[in-house]
Amino acid sequence: MQNKDHDHLIEQLQHIAAGLGQTLAPFCEVVLHDLRDPHSTVLAIHNNLSGRQPGDPATELGLARIADPAYPQVLANYPNHFPDGRQAKSTSIGIKDDEGNYVAALCMNVDLSLFRSLHSLLGQFGSVDANAAIQESLDPAGADAIRARIDQFAARLATTPRALKADERRNLLRELKGAGLLDLRRAMEITAQHLGVSRATVYNYAK
Repeated sequence: MQNKDHDHLIEQLQHIAAGLGQTLAPFCEVVLHDLRDPHSTVLAIHNNLSGRQPGDPATELGLARIADPAYPQVLANYPNHFPDGRQAKSTSIGIKDDEGNYVAALCMNVDLSLFRSLHSLLGQFGSVDANAAIQESLDPAGADAIRARIDQFAARLATTPRALKADERRNLLRELKGAGLLDLRRAMEITAQHLGVSRATVYNYAK
């Protein structure tokens, strides 16, 4: 591949890096490396989380790719960390020319610190006291039985409740009615929600 072809490839990768940077902002740093010059590989950096700058040298991974065309082309979701100690999840994609030599690398580094804080907050907010004396359910009595019967019906047809066809839904409603499940409180509403259709549709099938 001629140098002008390399240049065109790098130019297209710059657009890809910019698009990924905008899509994944602000939690993911996107770095485009030009591996033709190991002393100055960082060509572009979007959502800068690492403090690096264009013109910075190659990382150890970049040097490994330059030295060995057989080095893995895709390294996904490997643990990493930023210079200030924040934990990161990184993915590095090597780009080869038509002769099999590495020309560039597109790298993404996700800052995990915010997500871990959010996970902790959600865990705390969603926690309940399993030993509490009060036991209450906001679900109507028999709702689980209706959903279970619908799931069993769909499983027999090797499909899911929401993927049932119109004639299959009619057969289902006949089965639910025959089992007395439609006599339960809010049975039509529960059935409609589980099938992903309106209550009017369920009433129509039940006729």
